[in-house]
Order: sequence, then structure tokens, then C-alpha cells
Amino acid sequence: MISAYAALISTIIHFSMLYRYHAEKERIALHNKAMNETMNENILELNGIVKTFGSSTALSGVNFNLRRGEVHALMGENGAGKSTFIKIITGVFHPDSGTIRYNGKIISPQNTTESLNMGIAAIYQHATSFPDLSVTENIFMRQEHFTKLGNYDYRKMHELARKYIEPFSSDIDVRKPMSSLSVAQQQLVEIVKALSRNARVLILDEPTASLTTHECERLYEIVDRLRKDGVSMIFITHRFEDMYRLADRITVLRDSRYIGTWDVNGIQTEDLIQAMVGRKLDQLYPVKTGKIGDEVLRVDHLSKEGYFRDISFSVRKGEVFTLTGLVGAGRTEVCQTIFGIMRPDSGKIYLDGKEIRIKSPTDALKAGIGLLPEDRLTQGFAAQLPIYKNVTAATLGKFTHRGIISEKEEIERSIDLCTRLRLKAHDISALPLSLSGGNQQKVVFAKMLNCDLKVLILDEPTKGIDVGAKTSVYEIINELAGKGYAIIMVSSEMPEVLGVSDRIAVMRSGRISEVFDIKDATQEKILAASLIEKEKNAI
Repeated sequence: MISAYAALISTIIHFSMLYRYHAEKERIALHNKAMNETMNENILELNGIVKTFGSSTALSGVNFNLRRGEVHALMGENGAGKSTFIKIITGVFHPDSGTIRYNGKIISPQNTTESLNMGIAAIYQHATSFPDLSVTENIFMRQEHFTKLGNYDYRKMHELARKYIEPFSSDIDVRKPMSSLSVAQQQLVEIVKALSRNARVLILDEPTASLTTHECERLYEIVDRLRKDGVSMIFITHRFEDMYRLADRITVLRDSRYIGTWDVNGIQTEDLIQAMVGRKLDQLYPVKTGKIGDEVLRVDHLSKEGYFRDISFSVRKGEVFTLTGLVGAGRTEVCQTIFGIMRPDSGKIYLDGKEIRIKSPTDALKAGIGLLPEDRLTQGFAAQLPIYKNVTAATLGKFTHRGIISEKEEIERSIDLCTRLRLKAHDISALPLSLSGGNQQKVVFAKMLNCDLKVLILDEPTKGIDVGAKTSVYEIINELAGKGYAIIMVSSEMPEVLGVSDRIAVMRSGRISEVFDIKDATQEKILAASLIEKEKNAI
């Protein structure tokens, strides 16, 4: 009897344990399912967003979703609607129709402060910080800590600022003003500022446009770290290398409309370009039709201590001669020396076979040498002057009669040049900053063409512009070469180097490592020449 009772008890315990096991197993499965659903759900959704400004449509029925812990690239030509898209999310603009959901709830931020308090922050290409205030003061702007006496508690804020920045960088002194930091460091401070306010969605607007290759790699590491921490990011870029390096998915906008969303490995580059520009770019780089003529410019053993040494090359009429290599190799400094911004320690420059002495950019322009600088925003044009004034700025003598500048002639000449360059602007009196990056670059081209030049130096001519605008710039370069200009181009983009050049000089550590004719050049050869030091200067 006891034995039977014990067996019954044992059976009950066994089934009880079995039930508990299955119940716990089911609970864990349900928990995991819920976690997976949570991790896969969208943190941000935009549906049917429409935004108009008068008769102009900035966004037309745009859809977009961002997953938790995702880096989602947003791509499109300048004017596609990307800037308006950012401002809709951050509350600068309010949509005419459509909905925005954040964490599943419909939101309607009224300004950037409200969107930041919700957990959404935008980091722009050009820092929006206060340059004369310290890093700490920028991070704690409008969220300052105070002592019991009501004074700023700088000790506590400095300590917290260091704590926030330390996981990303050990090189930033939080007590120093923002103006003392590099562009990359200022962007990092802006990111840290957003994270200090518990932002879970970061919108990074062209963050690599002004960075060196090394700084880009550092930013990539920071983005990877943020992704692992569960931060979701919208990464707006024109650079395909950014997209392939970071993005999980890509969304394309074109002409204010939503075109599509793809996994980063689910679309070919050619198809992505076609989605962005609305046409198939069978020939991204135009076919060369011009003939290369006699030597126009010759640089003979040019040196500048600390920058470059023993540089020799020549450029012929109708030729595109490209200087490439790693950032810091001295390419820009060579161009600035030819243009008179820097003075060489030794060496000679010849134009049409005659030695010329260039002591300033004015001398260079008079001789027939023009420069399109790498940074068009600070060096290429005067932002406060209208387009036509920028075009004529270097040649006002042409439009001056008895001491009076003829504005009518300035405008007529500017319209002629801008029309030839297919510049898109509502009004020739508009400010350059109202234009897209590609059209800003055309303003600088127009200014150069208004001078009587023989040699054009183009320092990173497609930096920071979209793929459609790049094609337009390549066509301009091809047309100018066809008209007989001798062109020196500096470029870091390998497809561009191989697609536009006639000859390529690779610089390494301030010297020319090797020179290739385009028919002999390959990406592998150029990379090897930029990394492996040669004993003698190649001419």
C-alpha cells in the first residue's frame, strides 16, 4: 500500500515537473518571440509625407522606415528632397499630410528641441555648435548643472563631459573651445551632445564630406559602436563607399518622390545610380573627342620644405593630368604653389616654354593659370555676393569703364557662362549657398572661364556632390579639354581618376612615385605606387 502510494506521488511529481518544464519552455519561447518582434520593429516610420512651398513640391508621398539598431542610408541627387525630409523629422518643417510614428506612436514635433526631447537628433556636415564656447558648454547647452548657490557647476559638467566622450575619443580636451577642434572632432561632440540627451535616432547629414580618409575611418568605427549600442541612424551621403561600408538598407529619393528601399547587398551600383538619376548611365565618364597638343605647362624640380620635394611634370594642350595618392601626400600644396598661394623653396615653372615667376594668385591669373579650390565654400566663392558678382569677381576690369562697373555687362556675361555650363538657378542674382553642391561648383567654373586662362587646376572638383552632378562636371572637364585647356586635376576617387585622366601622377610622401599613361593604369598599380616608395622621382 505504501509502495503504491509512493509510486503515485512519484508519478505526480514527475508530471508536475514535466508540466513546469514545458510551461517554462513555452514562456521562454514566447519571450524570445516578443524580443525578436521588438528588435525587428521600426523605431521610426514616415508614411505618405507631403510637403509643399507655394507651387513647389518638396516631398510627394514619401515613405520611410528605420529599424532599431539599423544604419539606413538615404541617397539621391541634390534637390531630391533629402534636406526637407530631415527638417520634417526634426520639427523644422511640418508636413502638409502624412504621419510620423516614433516607437509606434504618432508624433508631430514642433521644433528641434521637441524632437530632441523625444530622442531624435540631427548631426549636420557643418557643425552648428558655438565655436567660442568650450566643449563642455556646448554639450550642456540648455541642460546645465548648478551648484547650491546657483552658479554653473563646471566641475561636475567637465567630469560628465569627459565621461560621455571617453568611449569615443581620448584626444578631446573638454575645457577647450569648439573652434580649436577639427571638423571630425566637432561632429563627435555633436553626437555626444545628442547621446547625452538619450537620443535613440541620429540623422547624420553628409558627415564625411569634409573629412580626411583617416577621419572617415574613425567615424565609421563610431557609427559601428553606436549601432551595437542599439542607436538607429539615418546616414545621408553621396559617397558610395560610405553606403557600402555602413548601411544595412538604402532608400532613394528622386524629384521629391520615394523611389524604393533595398538591402545594401540587394542592388547593383548601376541600378542604384539609375534609381537616383532617373536614367541609365551607360557612360558615366564622357568619351574623349579632343586631341592632345603641345606642352603648355612644365614644372621642373619644384620643392617646398615640409610639403613636397623635387616635383617635375608637364601638361599638354587638351590633356587631363591627374595628381592622386593618399591624403597628405602633397598634391594640394603642389597646386597651391603653382597658383601662387605658396612660394616654392626651389624649382622652376614654365608656361609655353618660357619661365614664369608666380608670387601671388594675381600673377597666376595674369599668366593664364586658374585654380578651382578643394573647399568651394570657404575658398571658391563669396557666399554673401550674388552669383553674377562671383562670376566676375576676378575680372572686374573687363566691366569697368571710367571707374564705373557696368552691372548690365556683368549680368550678361554671367548669364552666358552659366548657360554654357548648364547651371540651374532661379535667378542669377541668387546667393551661391541657395544652390546645390554641383551648381555651386559650376559657379566657380564660370568664374575661372571668365578669365583668359590656358591652365585649369581642379582640386577635388567633384567633392561633396551627387552622382548626377558628377557626370555634369565630367562633361564640363571633357569639353574644356576639347577646347584646348591644359588641365591639372587632383582626385582621391579611383573610378574618377581612371575615368577622366589622360595621364596619372601618383604622389607619395611629398614626391611623385610614378606616372602612368591611362592605357597602362590600373587601380592595383596606382595603389601600389601610393604605398611603395620609389628611389627616384618619376618624370
